[in-house]
Amino acid sequence: MNTNTIPAFGLGTFRLKDQVVIDSVRTGLELGYRVIDTAQIYGNEAEVGQAIAESGVARDAPFITTKIWTENYAADKLIPSLKESLRKLRTEQVDLTLIHWPAPGQPVALPEYMGALAEAKAQGLTRLIGVSNFNIDLMQQAIAAVGKGEIATNQIELHPYLQNRKVAEFAASQGIQITSYMTLAYGKVLGDPVIAAIAERTRSTPAQVVLAWALQLGYAVIPSSTRRENLASNLLAQELRLSEADMQAIAGLERDGRLVNPEGLAPIWD
Repeated sequence: MNTNTIPAFGLGTFRLKDQVVIDSVRTGLELGYRVIDTAQIYGNEAEVGQAIAESGVARDAPFITTKIWTENYAADKLIPSLKESLRKLRTEQVDLTLIHWPAPGQPVALPEYMGALAEAKAQGLTRLIGVSNFNIDLMQQAIAAVGKGEIATNQIELHPYLQNRKVAEFAASQGIQITSYMTLAYGKVLGDPVIAAIAERTRSTPAQVVLAWALQLGYAVIPSSTRRENLASNLLAQELRLSEADMQAIAGLERDGRLVNPEGLAPIWD
């Protein structure tokens, strides 16, 4: 059994704040979501922790992911910052901790922050470790820093308009799970006629089609929503099986449509 296995379907909390994120997480847990994805920079860890604590769901049920922000990459800052995240999340250990962005121009070198992340795991502060927004070269460096088999996932922007095949294929070759964020491309793919036609034929929603496509490729997904009906509907994507023709049709939508590429944080993409 691969001890790095992460659940395939989760709830994202990017851009959700205050009572909005509390309601989203609480509703998600009520509907059956068991993966909650947050980050230090989202500014909502305390609210996520509150929602989980008040949900009535036992702590060992939800799989909690957080991400270390760039200002905390130094060896003397990473672990204290994660302990603060744990305090906010009201837990002694998160299930997965990621380096949020490689931030190639910043003064802390990759071996230093990956080493600190590995130490956080050794101390029991996080069960698994991983990276986010890493290209192939950076994944290779991360593997060299902490050892093959230590990196559970690379969380990257991935949707029908940006399929990131080179990064995904390299990750798979190294046993690194891909987590797709922005799988619906801020909703841009939902009006695509190819997606719409598949949705109509399969009697599903465009969002379900896109999420099912990513799941069928073996990726984990973390869509977010503030509406109960959308949260419930998205979950049903796990039951949808697309035909090979459907998968090929969606594969043909690739257009290098990257939506997130912040200067100073993002690498040079493959």
